[in-house]
Amino acid sequence: MASGIYNRFKYDVMVGNLALNASDTINVQLHTSTYTPDADHNVIGDLTNEVAAAGGYSTGGAALGSPTITEDDANDVAFLDGVDTTWSTSTITARYAVIIDVTNTNSLIAWIDFTEDKSSSGGDFTIQWDATGIVEIA
Repeated sequence: MASGIYNRFKYDVMVGNLALNASDTINVQLHTSTYTPDADHNVIGDLTNEVAAAGGYSTGGAALGSPTITEDDANDVAFLDGVDTTWSTSTITARYAVIIDVTNTNSLIAWIDFTEDKSSSGGDFTIQWDATGIVEIA
């Protein structure tokens, strides 16, 4: 489901600077349509246009529930997954979700493009993660 994986994440994994594991705190942060994803972004400080803290959304986003990392030898991939992320009783409009490894100095992992604004108005804002995982490395 990932629309893009940040270059720094790829680099950090390859040189051993980052050992992403299921015990890390991984956040899902929401951004408006005015955010322009850039694979060259490295950390939270590089991001712009996060959804405003109000209406059920808090700055920094929400923790990814039950993160899991799986090796799939049959399909020659590894992937990060978790339970669907929900902001309950919220009024939110967002175009992107950014996946952040908070444990590892807020390093950016990937961004998800909803392809259009996704909204809630006094209800649940839910990201239903793809059945094949959130981030896949082939």
